[in-house]
Amino acid sequence: MQPAAAPERQTDRGGTSAGRSFSYRKLSDVDLVSRAREGDRRALDVLVERHAPRVNRIASQVIGDLEEARDAAQESLVKLCTRLRQFRGEAQFGTWLHRLVVNTCRDRLARQRVRQTEPLDLEDEPAGEESDPSRAALLADARRELATALARLSPNQRLAVVLRDVFGLTYEEISRVARMPVGTAKCYVHRARARLRVRLEESAAG
Repeated sequence: MQPAAAPERQTDRGGTSAGRSFSYRKLSDVDLVSRAREGDRRALDVLVERHAPRVNRIASQVIGDLEEARDAAQESLVKLCTRLRQFRGEAQFGTWLHRLVVNTCRDRLARQRVRQTEPLDLEDEPAGEESDPSRAALLADARRELATALARLSPNQRLAVVLRDVFGLTYEEISRVARMPVGTAKCYVHRARARLRVRLEESAAG
């Protein structure tokens, strides 16, 4: 008679060893943060992996310069790892992370006095056999004009309008992320939109 098979070994947190990676990716941010703060390196790795694309996008929107944005994103991810214990759960993790990335970008801009000319890292549409070269050229021109117009805004106006119109944050969320009153955030967005509209109309007329 064959001995009964030994039960599949369980990991200390998160299911079987064979399914550990999959089970970790199913966890919510709250669960991953909780585990990571207790020293669970796998949870921290998954949390960083999950949010790295968003961190990169925020940095590229706020700063613009590709190399500088990459450095800011990397610095932000390092801070995510080293400062995670500072997250108290008083706001959503995404809001806390937004604030961390924005503050990191602001610090780098202040230190290096970067004046950007192309503040957006806008992805080009994939080129294919059926792509229209003339349409692609028009889109590229529009992106350049928008990037130039954004670069001429004040840093606070650019930050507020990007968080509102690109990332879809509410004014309350912008207030928490950018550490400004809700009314100020609304004012910055309104002024930024007005100035962008004027500059894009001038560009089109020229």
